[in-house]
Amino acid sequence: MLKIGIVGLPNVGKSTLFNALTKASVPAENYPFCTIDPSVGVVGVPDERLTKLATLSQSEKVIPAAIEFVDIAGLVKGAAEGEGLGNQFLSHIREVDAILEMVRFFDDPDISHVHGEVDPVRDIEIINLELVLADREQVGKRREKLVRDTRAGNKEARVEDAALAKIEQTLSAGKLALTTTLSEEEQRTIVHLNLLTLKPILYCFNGKSGGHNLHELADGRAKKAYELVESLGSRYVHVDAATEHELNDVADEDKSVFRQELGVQADGVADLIRGAYAALGLITFFTTGPKESRAWTITRGATAPAAGAAIHTDFKDKFIRAEVVPTDKLLAVGSWAAAREQGILRTEGKEYIVQDGDVMVFLHS
Repeated sequence: MLKIGIVGLPNVGKSTLFNALTKASVPAENYPFCTIDPSVGVVGVPDERLTKLATLSQSEKVIPAAIEFVDIAGLVKGAAEGEGLGNQFLSHIREVDAILEMVRFFDDPDISHVHGEVDPVRDIEIINLELVLADREQVGKRREKLVRDTRAGNKEARVEDAALAKIEQTLSAGKLALTTTLSEEEQRTIVHLNLLTLKPILYCFNGKSGGHNLHELADGRAKKAYELVESLGSRYVHVDAATEHELNDVADEDKSVFRQELGVQADGVADLIRGAYAALGLITFFTTGPKESRAWTITRGATAPAAGAAIHTDFKDKFIRAEVVPTDKLLAVGSWAAAREQGILRTEGKEYIVQDGDVMVFLHS
């Protein structure tokens, strides 16, 4: 399961967003360090295609793809040196696949900011620098341990050390490790370190309905934040965490009316999950039948056997072929049998690259 850590400065809406995502009850008071231990919640990925497939197949069960969100307490300047409860929190981030960096994006004199004025660029740079410093310390320690093996001529150690030397140079320049150019072999040797700044980062700009949102003000702060994120090769999404949290208690059919009243047009949670998928290069394929319709998450570019492995290792190791039809075409013709009769259903082999929205049946020995 995909695991995403929500990080940010204290009091920027992390726990409120976590509540919105998981409908869990975690502290979200207006003061730093309110969440000492990370809270974990599993969130079903909203996908209307799955709902339609389940209706078509009259499935007994519907199982969406899932993301595990980890609410990690606020990082502060100096976290890499143990300020606040920094070391604990940094270790929690190492366990996730991607980072959701929460950034306050509104002015409100009634809600304090740990650094006074609201400045997203400064906030992003503070958080990222803490991640860089933590990685630089870890890389330095690892290189010290490799000295004996590299001197002894161990090839694997030499490749790893060469990769770490490049990363160390990047980190020393205050840049994220993911900007370093590494060969596939070098990447493989450093995976075990779980470096923070090698993880994809999705920036979440937290606004407020009825507030002074930076993207609605013409003071340049929003524009500079967008430019910074783009320069980092990352993506950003807008969300109103407080509104999304309130919507937990509103019936699905009433949510669009509620959003209009508050002036919040988009479904922030759905946008956030789509953004996470895009940032991580993920897509969804489906299996469907009377017993179960289910969404599966795989990496874009995965072959049919690799996709099958998401279901069971036999589907990869003993793969023979897969029957494939795009969701929209299956829904249009109304049944698997009709898709076969009309020639829409395809038989694909080991080299087939799975596409987002494919409905698949795997055949194995």
